[in-house]
Amino acid sequence: MFGIDDRPCPCGSLTTYGVCCGRLHRGAEQAATPVELMRSRYSAYAVGDADYVWRTWHPSTRPDEIELDGRLTWTGLEIRSEDDEHVEFVATYVAPDGAGQLHERSRFQQRAGRWFYLDGELS
Repeated sequence: MFGIDDRPCPCGSLTTYGVCCGRLHRGAEQAATPVELMRSRYSAYAVGDADYVWRTWHPSTRPDEIELDGRLTWTGLEIRSEDDEHVEFVATYVAPDGAGQLHERSRFQQRAGRWFYLDGELS
């Protein structure tokens, strides 16, 4: 029987969750780039890890608490572009009322050697 660490990573990296985003969720390592943080945050939404989403949100812009919508099933992540501080992506999901997508250009900032999600513009 396979555990979550042995399953394909939700971020689409073609490796297992434990080797990819799971190690970041557990705090064994920190994301080295904005795109790695973006992928790990997407995976956190997919596996229901609200604590990781909150911990990786920049303190100046994060909400007091994070509540994930358990009715959504995240089905895919496409990275459209990336640079030193931005990642544009499309995340797809299935909700009770049908399929949808989230298209965002996210901004990231490094603080004390760690990357944080700062904010984003929805398209």
